[in-house]
Amino acid sequence: MANPLHKQASQVLGQNARLHLYTAKDDSRAAAMVANDKAATKKALQKAGLPTPTLFAKITSRQELQKFRWTKLPSSFVIKPRTSYGGSGIQVIFGRNKKGNWVKADKTEVFIPELKKHISDILDGSFSPSKAPDVALIEQRVKIHPDLKPYSLQGVPDVRVIVYNSVPVMAMLRLSTTESHGRANLHAGGVGVGIDLARGVTTTAVYRGQPIDTLPQSHLPLTGIRVPHWLENLHIAVKAAQVIGLPFAGVDLAIDRDQGPMVLEINVRPGLDIQLANMSPLRSRLQRVEDLKITNPKKGVKIGIDLFGSDTDQEIEDITGKNILGIVEQINILDLEGEPHPLSAKIDTGAWRTTLDQKLARRFNLHHKIIRRKEVRGSLGLQTRPIIELSYKIHDQKITTQAFMADRSNMKYPIIIGRRDLKNFLVDPYKNARGMNEDQAS
Repeated sequence: MANPLHKQASQVLGQNARLHLYTAKDDSRAAAMVANDKAATKKALQKAGLPTPTLFAKITSRQELQKFRWTKLPSSFVIKPRTSYGGSGIQVIFGRNKKGNWVKADKTEVFIPELKKHISDILDGSFSPSKAPDVALIEQRVKIHPDLKPYSLQGVPDVRVIVYNSVPVMAMLRLSTTESHGRANLHAGGVGVGIDLARGVTTTAVYRGQPIDTLPQSHLPLTGIRVPHWLENLHIAVKAAQVIGLPFAGVDLAIDRDQGPMVLEINVRPGLDIQLANMSPLRSRLQRVEDLKITNPKKGVKIGIDLFGSDTDQEIEDITGKNILGIVEQINILDLEGEPHPLSAKIDTGAWRTTLDQKLARRFNLHHKIIRRKEVRGSLGLQTRPIIELSYKIHDQKITTQAFMADRSNMKYPIIIGRRDLKNFLVDPYKNARGMNEDQAS
């Protein structure tokens, strides 16, 4: 895949330009000190009413560590240094196993001596950029939003938004891999996926500096993922940068299953791989908003969307109140337990009823939900097809319908969405159809 950034090299933001033009200004040094201190950041954001993970404990010395009552902690939590860079020093406890012991994402058991040792390392400054003595924070573990759960491998996906002069100028979804051991940081082996600022939908992706189309290990497609609570993410990111007082910041947010978006941290010098993830240079975007004076976060978000999002679809959606679908869309089939399973679906306005491949219906245990059977005339003549109750999510909307169950093993897409389910959408047959031929559209 050709890298469009090669043609726009002069507009790519490098580390030196980031330092001298955007992060080393005298008027932002005090704000940078707050941002570099996770405890101070959390306090400032909470005072402003912005959502952050709950702080369970702060351990500042070995005396406090020895006296700490581990039994007061919940079944899942996160231990992190007050000051660190690139996610180093973060220990995530995902829950308890059947024996009642704490476990990591890979089900490895964790015991109190190991946690004490990790906190001792934090106190010694092992993860601090300056190697100075540090403080350990124990806080709430974010629970993965169900729409993003299929893309999570041993870690919680997060959203990074670059904010400059109160305008969101670029964003990406960061996904952990088995290689990154639950961390979403790109330098640790995580995946960065660019996000269209207007629609909150993923576009292009990068892994180890190279463009990719699917998630390593699971091979799920990375284009077309709709980020939940998108506009709320942008508004919170802008407000967070304003509260801390940073004109240039990378705001990291996680989307909790129950509480929605919350700020994880604010980065004074966010990594620049976000440009690769979006296949777009950052410096030119910063230059377009550097002279703006914006105090209202709502206005800043609107400007960011207008300048840097593909806003044609957004304008139509705002006017009609309906999302625009292309010929192929990413959906999440919900199994009997309500767990999501991502699929590429063909949007077929020529079909009345949605049809799901029978093998997938059995895999998700949906074949037990047969309502009735109906005779239909297809390419193989008159057939009797079972109709099942089916629930799926598309563009943040949950659809519960009655769908055919049929053999689609020879078709490119395991499910077609019929017009019976499309009354709340508009369909653009040319959207997402670039590069497809007639056989691929089956």
